[in-house]
Amino acid sequence: MAAPPEEILTHKTMIKALIFDFDGVIVRTEDYSPRHAWDARLGLPIGSVERAVHHSDLWVQAQLGRISEAAYWRGVAELLYMRGDDISQLRRDYFSGDRLNYRVLDYIRELRQQGYAVAMLCNESLQLENRLRELGIRDLFEPVLVSAQIGVMKPDPTAYRVALHELRVAPRDAVLIDDTLANVRSAQTMGMQAILFRPETNLREELAPYLSNSSE
Repeated sequence: MAAPPEEILTHKTMIKALIFDFDGVIVRTEDYSPRHAWDARLGLPIGSVERAVHHSDLWVQAQLGRISEAAYWRGVAELLYMRGDDISQLRRDYFSGDRLNYRVLDYIRELRQQGYAVAMLCNESLQLENRLRELGIRDLFEPVLVSAQIGVMKPDPTAYRVALHELRVAPRDAVLIDDTLANVRSAQTMGMQAILFRPETNLREELAPYLSNSSE
């Protein structure tokens, strides 16, 4: 019989693998002014560009791999009534306010040196692999599992099953670090450990209970 949710949330075991989300954990948007500048440039209310890029059905379809990257951005241009030749500049500007979380990245390097498997599982489009390489962090995660490639998005349990299969670990041997509560709860119902990540989260402290006996 599966453990009730309250037991899943409190019971902790030592783990072998860590599964990281990308947006909100590894990278976060700290400067929204480039996006707002495009709102002004297009004569639209503040937040219009962000809604078109990341809060539309187009984005859901891109994350599920149902439309190509080119088709996705063409759709964004249509939503914003943009000229096609401006979209490449928007793509560059849109992410220019994002910042890597170097504290987390440095800790990931330590964890890898200690022998832990470190994977990435995220709801993203096919552009993520290129973006990770551009940021110089692709080699920190193996495997990198993107919803657009596996065809399913968190919090669907199938996404976690794919990750566990690729890592060759049991649910109890993995911990998810994610900034979305629904994703965390879904992982916990499968028997995984999970940490809800916030900007103020001290990941070293949060992970200590799962790693403290790892050298025994």
